[in-house]
Amino acid sequence: MNQIDLNGRVAVVTGGAQGIGRAVVERFVASGAQVEIWDLDGDLAAKSAAEIGQGVTGVGVDVADYASVESAAKALEARLGRIDIMVTSAGIAGPIHKTWEYPLDAWNKVMRVNVDGTMHCCRAVIPGMIARNYGRLVLVASIAGKEGNPGASVYSASKAAVIALTKSLGKEVADKDIAVNCITPAAAKTRIFDQITQQHIDYMLARIPRGRFLQVEEAAAMVAFLASADNSFTTGSVFDLSGGRATY
Repeated sequence: MNQIDLNGRVAVVTGGAQGIGRAVVERFVASGAQVEIWDLDGDLAAKSAAEIGQGVTGVGVDVADYASVESAAKALEARLGRIDIMVTSAGIAGPIHKTWEYPLDAWNKVMRVNVDGTMHCCRAVIPGMIARNYGRLVLVASIAGKEGNPGASVYSASKAAVIALTKSLGKEVADKDIAVNCITPAAAKTRIFDQITQQHIDYMLARIPRGRFLQVEEAAAMVAFLASADNSFTTGSVFDLSGGRATY
């Protein structure tokens, strides 16, 4: 593992109790950062933090509720003085249905978590980053946001919104030492697979030229660079982790 310098940085990883988010937390800690996991499951966040060890805390935060996000951000800034890095890994897949049959309550829930939740986290930390003239935001989108997956229109639309948010926000703070980028991973074997059908899993695998699913450590390696001071010029960009499925 190459060494990324995050020494002295304070990071938040939403959805960091498991999956890609947890791999990012582990990579950040190995790189010298102090990390707080924000997860809807506060007990799991605390358990994961304890397992990872020194330099990590875990708290229950509902990213779909702005008051919850704002309270957690203020508490962390009061305790450690700042938030340098925000990684928005929290997300849900939603059920698999044709668009015209998609349950509206499920549509609303996915959008609340994936889109509103991402915006809430950005809104809560950006003012402090502007005041300090430093910040790194890495928003987790998906290859589905580029290409769309049949049966997963809500998930695809939500991740397309995250891509657009990345591009807009990156331009808004481009005059500061703040970088806003997103990643578009193909599927990785995480608990999100529990939310989707085997048929849909097989479809996603068949679309990946490398012939395998993404490993969470591979995503964490890319996120670690994007969250570092070395990433000082690129902003508003989309970084592919699709195993060759998308080439743009």
